[in-house]
Amino acid sequence: MRVAMIGTGYVGLVSGACFADFGHVVTCIDKDASKIERLERGEMPIYEPGLDDLVATNVRDGRLFFAVDGAQAIREADAVFIAVGTPSRRGDGHADLSYVYAAAEEIAGLIDGFTVIVTKSTVPVGTGDEVEAIIRRVRPDADFAVVSNPEFLREGAAINDFKRPDRVVVGIEDERAREPMSELYRPLNLNETPILFTGRRTSELIKYAANAFLAMKITFINEMADLCELVGADVQQVARGIGLDNRIGSKFLHAGPGYGGSCFPKDTLAVVHTAKDAGAPLRLIETTVEINDARKKAMAGRVIEALGGSARGKTVAMLGLTFKPNTDDMRDAPSLDIAPALIAAGATVRAFDPEGMHEAEKLLPEVIMTDGPYEAVEGADVIVIVTEWDQFRALDLKRVKKLAKAPVLVDLRNVYRPDDMRAAGFTYTSIGRA
Repeated sequence: MRVAMIGTGYVGLVSGACFADFGHVVTCIDKDASKIERLERGEMPIYEPGLDDLVATNVRDGRLFFAVDGAQAIREADAVFIAVGTPSRRGDGHADLSYVYAAAEEIAGLIDGFTVIVTKSTVPVGTGDEVEAIIRRVRPDADFAVVSNPEFLREGAAINDFKRPDRVVVGIEDERAREPMSELYRPLNLNETPILFTGRRTSELIKYAANAFLAMKITFINEMADLCELVGADVQQVARGIGLDNRIGSKFLHAGPGYGGSCFPKDTLAVVHTAKDAGAPLRLIETTVEINDARKKAMAGRVIEALGGSARGKTVAMLGLTFKPNTDDMRDAPSLDIAPALIAAGATVRAFDPEGMHEAEKLLPEVIMTDGPYEAVEGADVIVIVTEWDQFRALDLKRVKKLAKAPVLVDLRNVYRPDDMRAAGFTYTSIGRA
């Protein structure tokens, strides 16, 4: 099949490359000419393990193309995907759909023959109806079907998630769209991947419901961690004990400094506003958002407490800045709350992240960026593990202790065992453990 993918952000680029790897002919389209030029040179605009090789292979084999002017690709396409950003709208938290609607207008004037128009962007319930209305208004004679096909990609594991998904959700109102959507995902039949065909509005809500539930699960275990600290329990064992119940499951039960990233913060806000507008407020999700925001802000207090109650004149080494490992994504990362709070309290903050430094320099201009973890640790009064990158899981503790001004470590990701750290001579603080 011939596919046009509008948007070369995280979702569009990964999805386009994976569809090409399935054997389809894909053109990824973006208005940013410099971005397209970089992609044509093989330079990825995002860090995602394996993506550069996947793109290079499919470009070489003639299945993956990039374009600023997507007119020809859209005219020839069997399916046109909308994979543009839907950030939180400033001021009210609703999803900003301006890019989605602009893409719909562009598509309307170009499609030729029956075309499936697929919304891959995360959008509120009813967006597909509006996309269809826009196209019909601009092009009354057009022959098309609008489909919802939400993505469920985890940053850092996106290629595997696309090729070996738990499920594929497809929301249709026009039965003619069923066959081409089945053909797009036919390579997944070998793994017997469940493909759920449902109504378009139901599909749109599935995406928001999934992200809201996972955000709530993270927030639940974070609150349990606080309780564990007060009563002398171990949150990791609590998580294991409840996670072995297959009604609950072990995923997303890792206590930490709060969730961030490109999805959970904006999607929980968007579904909260959708629910309020519909007259069915989601109290659990509203509370989840409030607790998570407060938790990220509170993490600096844990560091200050480890410094004896004052950060003034102290040096803090922050290991990890991105919201999770194996990505360069800084969106709503806990570090964006922690570092400014420590600086406001009088501390000097030195930091290192394997992939997030370029973006972090713009967002955290007062933080001193270093060339590696040991350079960050040198002369530090306290070391803080903010993101659980693999290279922070096996630090040379003797070297760290020698370089640091004081052997004090605050582990916000529970990377190390308390007994091991104490045996190594560290004053050690973690999350939800004695």
